[in-house]
Amino acid sequence: MSEICSPPPVVEEGDSRAYRRVLWIVLGVNLAMFIVEMIAGLSAGSVSLQADSLDFLSDTANYGISLFVAGMALRNRAIAAFGKGVTMGLFGMWVLGSSVWKGFAGAPPEAVTMGVVGFAALAANAVCFALLSAYRSGDSNMRSVWLCSRNDLIGNCAVLVSAIGVARTGAAWPDVLVAAIMAVLALQGAAVVVTQARAELAGAAA
Repeated sequence: MSEICSPPPVVEEGDSRAYRRVLWIVLGVNLAMFIVEMIAGLSAGSVSLQADSLDFLSDTANYGISLFVAGMALRNRAIAAFGKGVTMGLFGMWVLGSSVWKGFAGAPPEAVTMGVVGFAALAANAVCFALLSAYRSGDSNMRSVWLCSRNDLIGNCAVLVSAIGVARTGAAWPDVLVAAIMAVLALQGAAVVVTQARAELAGAAA
């Protein structure tokens, strides 16, 4: 369905108490899900769950940085966003490497655990996505936060699909495929954030 509503207005961070409150909430949700998903991923032998758990950890750090720079000058927020973009890119490359290794040497993961934990992660990220949607048209720092949440939702859906694939085929390739998709999303998001952050840094220096 095409969107017919006008886009939301650009939100300035400043000392917005509402924005800070939202960041604290999503930070707590992401930290909790990192712990749950990492334990489950190691137990089930699922590289996609482990990759998704590291994404939760990365997002936790991102939200913490965003809380730290909220209210600072645009240049400082752009520098933080640039660092987060680079981190997203490194995460993407790590997942690609893990996917290749799992494809050659990994045994099929435990599909039931993948499905249950993947559904819990999807629910958690849906809450975060809804809370952050109002800030998706802000500066590069705000945009990076929203992109992380968007990528997580897509990744969670892919984990659920891969759990079904593993259950039906008894093979590891659905798990590996999802990890590769998550890597591509991380690299795409990193490129968007870094590009916008560099433009903002150039504008601040002019």
